[in-house]
Amino acid sequence: MMTSPVIQPNQESQPTQGYDITGVEESLRPNDPEKRIMSPLSFGLAFTGDGVSLGNMAIGTGLVVAGTATMNFLQTMVSLLIATTIIGAAFLMNDGFGYRNGVPYVIHLRMAFGMKGAILSSILRGVPAIVWYGFQSWIGATGLSEIIRIATGGKINSIPISFVILVIIQIVLSLKGFHTIKWLNSLIAIVLMSSFVYAAVVVLKDHSAVIHSTWVEAKGTWGLPFWSFTMAFLGNYAALFLSASDYSRELKVGVSAPKRFFMYFTPVTVTYFTVMSLGVMLAAATGLANPVQAFAKIVNNDYITFIVSVFVVLGAVAVNLIANIVPAAYIIQLFTKVKYKVSVVIAGLLAMVSFPWKLIQPGSSDGLRIFILTYSAFLAPITAILVVDYILLRKKKVDIHELYNPNGQFSGLNMAAVIAMVIGAASAFTVVDLGWPIGLVVGGISYYLLNKYGFKQSVFKKGTIFEK
Repeated sequence: MMTSPVIQPNQESQPTQGYDITGVEESLRPNDPEKRIMSPLSFGLAFTGDGVSLGNMAIGTGLVVAGTATMNFLQTMVSLLIATTIIGAAFLMNDGFGYRNGVPYVIHLRMAFGMKGAILSSILRGVPAIVWYGFQSWIGATGLSEIIRIATGGKINSIPISFVILVIIQIVLSLKGFHTIKWLNSLIAIVLMSSFVYAAVVVLKDHSAVIHSTWVEAKGTWGLPFWSFTMAFLGNYAALFLSASDYSRELKVGVSAPKRFFMYFTPVTVTYFTVMSLGVMLAAATGLANPVQAFAKIVNNDYITFIVSVFVVLGAVAVNLIANIVPAAYIIQLFTKVKYKVSVVIAGLLAMVSFPWKLIQPGSSDGLRIFILTYSAFLAPITAILVVDYILLRKKKVDIHELYNPNGQFSGLNMAAVIAMVIGAASAFTVVDLGWPIGLVVGGISYYLLNKYGFKQSVFKKGTIFEK
């Protein structure tokens, strides 16, 4: 009989019933503290590597419309700071379960939704992961295509071919999961942050006047567009902090909550500021929404373009490794029962057919912003439900092995969670630009009230403050 997972000493936990999880795929089992590989430094660098994202830069290019920035510099920075503070807090509220128990997101979901309900909520996390995987790879492929073009003297120049090659490379790199992420993302984070700062200096040197007039001196607004872009900044990370358990389960024990907050907040803020600002400056100088094409137009030098393209490829790989491939692979395992390595291959194949090139066009990145706002409307109430369930209703006391028991308390469908998710998502779509906070608040309150006043005989009330 398998014993319960080793748990952090200060955790409040009910005794487990000893359900044998030896038949569960190893990557989905609770991750014991002695097997965790991420130190606070490597953890922070991993999120730095994730933040150096062409998606983040594309949000910056999306601020410039018809040669004028939607928000001026001050408004942009305030918007960004509001978003990153909420991002850090959201990570902290939702990472505790995985950090204490070593359980991944797809198993974490069962606590509130049940095994059957986790299927739907997993899809709502898995689809954005796959699409983002494809999008980052497509943007990275524009860089790889430039590398191949220059290396072959212009004989080979194909983004679709480069896209397929890059996905295959990422599949190979991701086969070992966080063991690869630990060292590769740390290296990429340092290299890319340095390169993007250099790129910003290059752009400012020759285009400071147009950047100043387009962005710094722009009238901008503190109205709905301000909050819309704040939600876009925020929504870009909505999928990550929803599946926070996938990352916190790899962090070594003994890190306090305040330290964990700053481990999220600091790299996200620094990288978001650097990368997004560069995106705004590139769009102001060129009028192009695709940051890779914009920089190539500014530089117009094969040597520098080659170096920058290498960084673009590395950035796409870094983001996909931590933000998209691992969560998608876990979710595919949940559905197919295949081994982790097989699920990684399936995730790559799905990314290839996700039509990521539709999200961003030469003159606009509105497709990307709409995509972020749409899926975050669904993910916000799920985040609230997980937090309310674990912290408020269960007071952090959970029988971990019962989450794996196909005949146990969490084996069915918790209608309270499903209904709260639907209510939260529906409310989010009433004002799409503010969908995330609306969906979060409404979804969380709905779940609490449904548990308090409804479903009197629900087995999911066992172990909560509403258990009779």
